Amino acid sequence: MTATLTPVPADRAVPSRGGGAPRRRTRVLALPEARWAAVATACFLLALPLQLTGAPAWTWGPLYALTYAAGGWEPGREGLRALRGKTLDVDLLMVVAALGAAAIGQFMDGALLIVIFATSGALEALATARTADSVRGLLDLAPATATRVTADGGEVTVAAGELSVGDTVLVRPGERVGADGRVLDGASEVDQATITGEPLPVGKAKGDEVFAGTLNGTGVLRVRVERDPSDTVIARIVRMVEEASGTKAPTQLFIEKVEQRYSLGMVVATLAVFGVPLAFGADLGESLLRAMTFMIVASPCAVVLATMPPLLSAIANAGRHGVLVKSAVVMERLGQVDAVALDKTGTLTEGAPRVTDVRPLTGAGVDGSELLVLAAAAEHPSEHPLARAVVEAARERGLGLPAAQDFDSTPGVGVTATVGGRVVAVGAPARLLDGVADTGSARAAAALAGELEDDGRTAVLVTVDGVPAGVLGVADRLRPDAAATVAALTSLTGGTPLLLTGDNPRAAARLAAEAGIGELRAGLLPQHKVEAVRELEDAGRKVLVVGDGVNDAPALAAAHVGIAMGRAGSDLALETADAVIVRDELATVPAVISLSRRARRLVVQNLVIAGVFITGLVIWDLVGHLPLPLGVAGHEGSTVIVGLNGLRLLREAAWKRAVG
Repeated sequence: MTATLTPVPADRAVPSRGGGAPRRRTRVLALPEARWAAVATACFLLALPLQLTGAPAWTWGPLYALTYAAGGWEPGREGLRALRGKTLDVDLLMVVAALGAAAIGQFMDGALLIVIFATSGALEALATARTADSVRGLLDLAPATATRVTADGGEVTVAAGELSVGDTVLVRPGERVGADGRVLDGASEVDQATITGEPLPVGKAKGDEVFAGTLNGTGVLRVRVERDPSDTVIARIVRMVEEASGTKAPTQLFIEKVEQRYSLGMVVATLAVFGVPLAFGADLGESLLRAMTFMIVASPCAVVLATMPPLLSAIANAGRHGVLVKSAVVMERLGQVDAVALDKTGTLTEGAPRVTDVRPLTGAGVDGSELLVLAAAAEHPSEHPLARAVVEAARERGLGLPAAQDFDSTPGVGVTATVGGRVVAVGAPARLLDGVADTGSARAAAALAGELEDDGRTAVLVTVDGVPAGVLGVADRLRPDAAATVAALTSLTGGTPLLLTGDNPRAAARLAAEAGIGELRAGLLPQHKVEAVRELEDAGRKVLVVGDGVNDAPALAAAHVGIAMGRAGSDLALETADAVIVRDELATVPAVISLSRRARRLVVQNLVIAGVFITGLVIWDLVGHLPLPLGVAGHEGSTVIVGLNGLRLLREAAWKRAVG
């Protein structure tokens, strides 16, 4: 069963996590594979208790027949099509095995095979559809229209896709930028977290680059379009997600080759078991019975269940502890990881700015508490993330905030307000100091701001009546479990994780040092993160990427395994990732890797057990006379043994051992 990223039916619009246009999400039952699998499963669950309780065959027989029809007709049809193309599909083999089991009275075994394959196909179709939904939903970030400035200075609203390189567009406060370009005039602050992952809006002025889909703040910008709409950063993210998803095809091709050989071998062996004795004068009924027994005991049911219970148990256990692993394939891949790349904002950090330093200037006449009160009172009317951080810091310290009058905000500079009869300004040091005389306090403020910025913090200057009073340091705070997680990942993989971030190098270096990460790459756009992941993979590494934003989605898709932080993660990151940390507990990353490695060990154990049983039963059937009831008992017994062995990972002790 294979799937490709193609358009799929979608019939329900849901709001995007960041607001804006709703995106369409495929309903489960909108997929034909899911509907047929549901019918097959329901019929099987109705028939099974009737058969086991000794009810007449006419009560459960038609239900089993419906199970075969609902779950087997589509793989059977596709298998016949493949057969006409001279390709033997394992799906067709499973349908034939199920029908063979039914032919000798083993209706339940055959129906179970049908249900397993139908359910697997439905889950694969759903995963493919949801990924396609997310890729389409990413395009909602870019506005449908833009305001183009005409040659005579007028304005006209046009479709964003009609913009050309060289056009000038007007971006008003609160609007999304309509194209990748460069600012010609104006000043504002732009939230470009969807592209770079930076937690704070970035000041934009003449000459600065802006990206389509990013959100403008309170200023007005005139932007010259520098990229065609088909080549914007957002459009390239879409292409990279699709291309990276396609890079997993070689693994699928390998699996299909194995299936081809197994299918051909099974068909040849079954025909030989039936035909060779018959050619030497054996009884037709006896030869058919031997062949059907062979088909049952050689059935891959035991092998399938030998593989799945440990992985599914690990998935269930991880889910109870806040890690959603999307498939058994992903759970298996997690155990192969030998290199880890971590995003910074929202992954290693909490994703929200916090005041880390309150530094009053000597001789300013205010202490730390008063400095913070004045700044918070002035910032209180503002909705800027830095303003919220300052106000929250004052509240955490139990400081009361006086009322502010005459509030004014200047994009890219800061705010001013009258607090207790004094004019307080809070904002960017470089901009505020432009209007301050070159005094000792101004030089001291500039030096203090530079010191904080060199340490990776955002410096916020506070002036009172035009005189610098102190500087606040603001930074994104490291998650409490970040350092321990980095240490655990280093122990598991044999090397420290790599930090990949769109944030500035100084802030990245500070966070990396606090977390114990030695290697980092900062100032990255989404394509640069993908390049870093591919460099590691080209060196033969199995890379795990952990991120949370739209800008991380291409890297999540390109990696061997991608994990998204669920609480603050973008819709695209959550859908593109192979696993989601629902509770934002970073320490679960090394735990789920350890759990996966234990599951893989149990898979090997189970495959050995299943292989011994199947080989023994097949040899018995070929060289001796294996009674059909004994063959069924041996086949089902091996299934039960490997199933129970795999279920050991459901226990709480399994997770504690993984954490521990």
